[in-house]
Amino acid sequence: MESCAQKKKYAAKDYKSELKPIWCPGCGDYTVLNAITRALAELALPPEEVAVVSGIGCSSRIPAYTSVYGFHGVHGRALPVATGLKLARPDLTVLVTGGDGDGFSIGGNHFLHACRRNVDLTYIVMDNQVYGMTKGQASPTTAPDWEGSKLTPEGTGINPFQPLVVGLASGANFIARVSSSDPVNMARIIVEAIQHPGFSLVQVLSPCVTFRPEQAEWRDTVRTAVVDYTDDAARAARRLMTDDGFNVGKVLYKGSRPPFRPEFENTNGSVTELEARFAL
Repeated sequence: MESCAQKKKYAAKDYKSELKPIWCPGCGDYTVLNAITRALAELALPPEEVAVVSGIGCSSRIPAYTSVYGFHGVHGRALPVATGLKLARPDLTVLVTGGDGDGFSIGGNHFLHACRRNVDLTYIVMDNQVYGMTKGQASPTTAPDWEGSKLTPEGTGINPFQPLVVGLASGANFIARVSSSDPVNMARIIVEAIQHPGFSLVQVLSPCVTFRPEQAEWRDTVRTAVVDYTDDAARAARRLMTDDGFNVGKVLYKGSRPPFRPEFENTNGSVTELEARFAL
């Protein structure tokens, strides 16, 4: 009987670069990085077969702290970059990392259409409800009565953006919420998100203890969601619309839409032949 080749085993450290993270002490993004590398090790993915794409912000530094392929893109444009990469190189496992500002404000339009296209990507959003890199302004997910910013000393007065509700309505195929205070469970859910076909959205409650010190209490505020995931979008919508944002640790929705995988023509040929196809 022919022997099967043993799949190489990896450890989380195999996916970390030599650069040391420079986040503030207590930042939740440290454990997100650890969860991502732990998930990649569990999946035994060769580092050269993984790419991490990010935008701008504290959390968007993650590509530099990994040993996989990385691309640090323009503010709010991580998802279109990652979409192009995945369509051009479907053999790669593509992760996208960013924050609530990068993803839901300047990148909000791209977020909607990434969910709608349903390309096989995993989007990990570290949500701390504040612009930490630019010194503590209100973000799209900030509560309307938060008075901690000099720009909005009386609060924004605007209802916060609901990323999971919007993601579901826009077509995300996998939705989960986790807490950075539980990296082991976070790694497990990131594994599920990578394995699930289509666009996977993982919201991470990742506190900014520098500009939102009260978020240190999130560790005691979050609770494990009491319901298992549903594949019914209407049921998921009802759950998410009545959720207070602190039910974590479980997958909330798994859809069955097939991923968007366009068929490309054979483009082998000279530059002149390619230019001729676009001539007016």
